[in-house]
Amino acid sequence: MKELVVISGKGGTGKTSVAASFAVLAGRSVVADCDVDAADLHLVLSPTVRERHEFRSGKGAVIRPDDCIGCGVCLDYCRFGAVRAGSETAGKISFSIDPVSCEGCGVCVRFCPVDAIDFPERLCGEWMVSDTRCGAMVHARLGVAAENSGKLVSTVRREARRIAEEQGCPLVIVDGPPGIGCPVIASVTGASSVVVVTEPTVSGEHDLGRVLSLTRHFGIPASVCVNKWDINVAMTERIEAAALEAGARIAGRIRYDRAVTAAQMRMLAVVETDAPCAEDIRNVWNQLGLQEV
Repeated sequence: MKELVVISGKGGTGKTSVAASFAVLAGRSVVADCDVDAADLHLVLSPTVRERHEFRSGKGAVIRPDDCIGCGVCLDYCRFGAVRAGSETAGKISFSIDPVSCEGCGVCVRFCPVDAIDFPERLCGEWMVSDTRCGAMVHARLGVAAENSGKLVSTVRREARRIAEEQGCPLVIVDGPPGIGCPVIASVTGASSVVVVTEPTVSGEHDLGRVLSLTRHFGIPASVCVNKWDINVAMTERIEAAALEAGARIAGRIRYDRAVTAAQMRMLAVVETDAPCAEDIRNVWNQLGLQEV
């Protein structure tokens, strides 16, 4: 079983559109949307959810009002401004914890003199297993202001590989997050190969260099695809030369095409339409050599 991860150094390069088209072209694969902070692959593949699972990670402090004596020790020790002092009733001040500001350090729990603060595991979001026209899909939704997206990414990838093994699918296609942070590392570690989608801009060139440094560090074979290449031919050539020098291969180019937006509005992958750039994406897919998997 092979695992192809589609990533980008920055958002807005067309990574998800390319990943959705790859899922259609693969014919038989399991799809994983690991861009859990801003998941949008479902907007194209229209999944039907058949399983929902809670994602819990980290802990948060919660004060029990009936047991709190209003001493204010938690307020004194909290360095994140998470403890809120409320109104005073019968000479006793009520305290509460702001769940968004709480960093889960546990100091207030440790020093509360009457053990009036609970420290439960946080509900940070959910992950789902769905059916799509391209096969099974594992995706997730991270809660508002929730953290540990890297752990959620690892959960999504693990479940996608498990389903692929159960169904005998030879390929897992991962729509990864942009950037080079923890979620990206969780997306690419141990993958068979990576496709980096970039664009011919200064920021695209800069962020591509950072991503290729990351894939080189982990020893993951990387291919580069320049999307909207025809808006700046000179920059495209410079990006491809730098990618080759960094040890990556060139998977191809995709022209700028307004039909991509029209396809998204119809909830279709680009290769499911007659968009001119659909042929470009097919050529990139063929260059990857995964059509025989």
